[in-house]
Amino acid sequence: MLLIKNARMIDPASGTDAKKDILVQGEKIRKIRDTIREDEAAVFSGDEADMLQVIDGEGLIAAPGLVDAHVHFRDPGFTEKEDINTGARAAAAGGITTVILMANTRPCVDNRETLRYVLEKGSHTSVHVKSCANVTMGMKGEELTDMAGLLAEGAAGFTDDGIPLLKEETARKAMETAAALGVPISFHEENPAFIENNGINRGKASAYYGIGGSDRQAEIDMIARDVRLAEETGASVVIQHISTREGVALVREAKRRGADVHAEAAPHHFTLTEEAVIRYGSLAKMNPPLREEADRQAIIEGLQDNTIDMIATDHAPHTAQEKQKPLTEAPSGIIGLETSLSLGIMELVDTGKLTLSQLLERLSLAPARLYRLDAGYLAEGGPADLILFNDKETWKAERFYSKSANTPFLGRELKGRIHYTICAGRIAYRIES
Repeated sequence: MLLIKNARMIDPASGTDAKKDILVQGEKIRKIRDTIREDEAAVFSGDEADMLQVIDGEGLIAAPGLVDAHVHFRDPGFTEKEDINTGARAAAAGGITTVILMANTRPCVDNRETLRYVLEKGSHTSVHVKSCANVTMGMKGEELTDMAGLLAEGAAGFTDDGIPLLKEETARKAMETAAALGVPISFHEENPAFIENNGINRGKASAYYGIGGSDRQAEIDMIARDVRLAEETGASVVIQHISTREGVALVREAKRRGADVHAEAAPHHFTLTEEAVIRYGSLAKMNPPLREEADRQAIIEGLQDNTIDMIATDHAPHTAQEKQKPLTEAPSGIIGLETSLSLGIMELVDTGKLTLSQLLERLSLAPARLYRLDAGYLAEGGPADLILFNDKETWKAERFYSKSANTPFLGRELKGRIHYTICAGRIAYRIES
């Protein structure tokens, strides 16, 4: 039993922003009151007072545990980069109590056995581990997986993230199936016809390195197709890691027309531009790539007007050896679980673009609602998934719980420090003294 005292509780679901005491019993929040005395806690819960652990939340914000809807744990198949256990520890350190894993593992999650493996291993970690399953067999873009069977096995949604679904007929059929099942389907929007070297924007960055790069039309082309198909099929479609101003506009217009379209913004896309690739090389190489300042601003505007529903990290660990390869050979992607809240505070809240409650909504409640998870809110009888953090405290991003450290934010001083992550009523992470 936990009693959190004197914390400023921010709950986007109820609009609460006030000092509260929170009593946790088992996996649920038992009571939320202005004040709960220690002797009252035993009365509320029926437990003995000496079983009570008290956490002083003075100076800290209590908020729902974050829900990250786009994460790569590389397990099975690429566990030298990350595995489910290390990924879960990194998530907890970043205040994330629920992750939704992508399915581009080896073998990929196109079958019940691999999905079972991921979910079973995830069930023994300190956070809630969910997983998407693949849209197509072997991620080849041809034959659909047994989506109904995989959903029954526990899939949170469907995606071939990492590889775009190029055939319109296949994409339409997948959306129709997802709509019939009532489950979200997510799309990696990069048409290779417009890409010469992936991970680098075709523009200033590609010119600097003397390579072809990834033209913005690669994303625009596929988003235009998929928001149209979403309207025609009625599917709940997620545009993953959006990177272009034109893409944001396409999603905005589709929503205005009534399409059930959603979009993710990764922290790196609202924080950095292609200038970072010139400065950091492969540590800032990702798919889709960092683009121009106008794109970064459009993503922020999309978060402001809720065109972009969710902030998701696209946590993509790689080994140092891989990232040290020549730029055109190094893999794309950066880690993000342990820096996402800080980047949101610094780039969105401190700049006046979002309130702290709005930021927390994009990081927790919105993805939980989309994936129909009992998460992302603080209420009596609700799940005891919450974080305690200091939004003013600084820390240096120099050591990570992730196996990998591939990030342009390595060594940077960040603002917003997690003190406790509590998942299912248990302390999953506490600040190191």
